[in-house]
Amino acid sequence: MDKVRGVLNVGSKADGVKPTEPSAEAYAQLKAKYTEAGQGHVFTFYDSLSTEDKAALYDQLSSFNPAYINEITKRALGETKSDTPNTLEPLPEWAQASILDSGADDTNKWRISGLDLIGKNKVAVVLMAGGQGTRLGSSAPKGCYDIGLPSHKSLFQIQAERIRKIQELAAKSAGTGSVVVPWYVMTSGPTRKPTETFFEENKYFGLDAANVKIFEQGVLPCISNEGKILLESKGKVAVAPDGNGGIYQALIVSGVLDDMRKRGIEHIHAYCVDNCLVKVADPVFIGFSSSLNVDIATKVVRKRDATESVGLILCKNGKPDVVEYSEIDKATAEAEDPKHPGVLKFRAANIVNHYYSFRFLESIPQWAHKLPHHIARKKIPYADTNSGDTVKPESPNGIKLEQFVFDVFPMLPLNKFACLEVRREDEFSPLKNARGTGQDDPDTSKADIMGQGQRWATAAGATVVADGGVEISPLISYGGEGLEKLSGTTITAPAVLERE
Repeated sequence: MDKVRGVLNVGSKADGVKPTEPSAEAYAQLKAKYTEAGQGHVFTFYDSLSTEDKAALYDQLSSFNPAYINEITKRALGETKSDTPNTLEPLPEWAQASILDSGADDTNKWRISGLDLIGKNKVAVVLMAGGQGTRLGSSAPKGCYDIGLPSHKSLFQIQAERIRKIQELAAKSAGTGSVVVPWYVMTSGPTRKPTETFFEENKYFGLDAANVKIFEQGVLPCISNEGKILLESKGKVAVAPDGNGGIYQALIVSGVLDDMRKRGIEHIHAYCVDNCLVKVADPVFIGFSSSLNVDIATKVVRKRDATESVGLILCKNGKPDVVEYSEIDKATAEAEDPKHPGVLKFRAANIVNHYYSFRFLESIPQWAHKLPHHIARKKIPYADTNSGDTVKPESPNGIKLEQFVFDVFPMLPLNKFACLEVRREDEFSPLKNARGTGQDDPDTSKADIMGQGQRWATAAGATVVADGGVEISPLISYGGEGLEKLSGTTITAPAVLERE
């Protein structure tokens, strides 16, 4: 368990319980552990702290294994690029499919199969929602953000309503009374409490609270450029979330995996909160992935052009992987697919939208400690160990260690990995930038939802007049279906269609 504790800081004090100072023996043991690892300076101010602060610092330091922190820091800093050039190839044809090129028969077959699995309560959803809306000018969790739709729904509400709708569609398809798609929401330390409060205040957006589990990803200490654990204050270590790759350890430590096991879950859809068009628990994706019997599948969109700054899903040295745009030379980026003239050879843009088999997630303890850590050089405020004063550095003074969710891909044999290309305008509109940026901002997110709704309404036979698009509630339609009543109607945009 020591390895796990080095990765995840879960905190152990129950709310409302008054902390007590550790015994002299317990304190001495922990201090010896840190001193032996060359990190004894974290106790510099211990004797001057209040009982409460001593308890908090002891609790925080107990949740890390300093030798393991040293090990992963050394590994991350020592990572050298190989001199041997990587062999990059698109995934083999049998490992990929495209909604853009597939016939209706294939898509319908996947959809029916996926709805069947959802109808049997075999499907769960994991949401990565650790980010704050800092770049959006908000201190709230990103999922609470209102992108400016006529309904003023937050990202969390849009996604919750998609789950409600897919539960209804699957129940109808299966001819059963009710279907449950449990929703596991992974937060970070700063976003957990506000996320819980937001869900409670909004009555879980109509979902049963028993089927929504909010859990927390781990944190890792921030490390100075000299390899020392940084103190944020006299009684607290500076920490940072361990990246979206921390999801694997968090699923185990939080008990989420145990909950899935009890429920008989076999298929999991995992995605990021900031994509307003995400098809949560998409039956087509579930059906596609399960039909190939893979352990991981990923959705991709077609890269816009050779210069778009996106990571690509491909085959690197014979293994499935994600290669960042900065790692690909111009000639490779511009190469065309010999079978599709005018189309890029490497075009599968990663959108962090993944399928996992439950059997694969059960194997996390066997490989999680092998995942690499990546370094981000940052300006990290810290407590000076001589004076105890907080110093705000003007240049990067340390590193934050993080893991990426896709670091696990190369561990899979190719026949256990697949890729589904979907239409960008239907499934991918990330919210990353402040309003007015013109790309991946609240205005583009809103426009993409309103544009999709207008396309659905027009396809159903409605006439849309004026500009601004149509917002169609997910409770009315999951993916454009069930809009027959709109035939022959006129809708004046901008409009919002809500369920009665």
